[in-house]
Amino acid sequence: MSWATLFERADATTDAAVDDVTRALARRRDLPDDETGPVEGDPAPDDAETTDSSGSSPEGTGSTHDGTGGKAGPDDPEPEPSPARVVADADVLAADLLVGGDARDALDGVRAHSWTTLVASDPLLADAAAVVTVLGGPELAADWRVRVNRLCERVDHPPGDHPALASAYRGGAMHVLSFDDRLRSAGTGAAIREHVETSVKHPGAFAHLFDPASLYAAVEDGPYPGPDRDPRA
Repeated sequence: MSWATLFERADATTDAAVDDVTRALARRRDLPDDETGPVEGDPAPDDAETTDSSGSSPEGTGSTHDGTGGKAGPDDPEPEPSPARVVADADVLAADLLVGGDARDALDGVRAHSWTTLVASDPLLADAAAVVTVLGGPELAADWRVRVNRLCERVDHPPGDHPALASAYRGGAMHVLSFDDRLRSAGTGAAIREHVETSVKHPGAFAHLFDPASLYAAVEDGPYPGPDRDPRA
């Protein structure tokens, strides 16, 4: 199912705003572990060893992107930090689908270029799927999860870590997109950079500053070829 189709379904299903998304995520993350439960579309335990769109359970620390959303094994090295690797927190992932606006503008830039990588852990995707389930229904959440699994390079992190920040650390992402003001504060930013070479940005700021030609020159060889993927495919 294409992104365009998912966006059309979301538009017909909900009129959620960013505030609705952030409140739903806050409720999700405040729940004790034994009360969160599985979300329709989350990886099932029996699928732990698969690398297709059904997902996989956390094993190992590294990941490589194979175009199907699969994970690498535990012996694969973690990637070097790169400005072409991006983590979108669960609020941005859900808002991309349910709201559009800044979140969609930011992620369209990633989707339009095959040499950029969206990084996410299973807990991060589960949080976003839970928000979509609450605001858009379980069927939309399940179909979104299948599609996002194919887009993302998935990584693992220890239980209890902040899903977005830990995904950036494990996945070498130098950009984290979030609507959470607490993550974007100067003090939090300084603390984060003691552990990982990344910065947390509002998705609107990322979309405004995203310069694919300059970024391509920093991470690839040759002249910038322009967008090479349909961001709504």
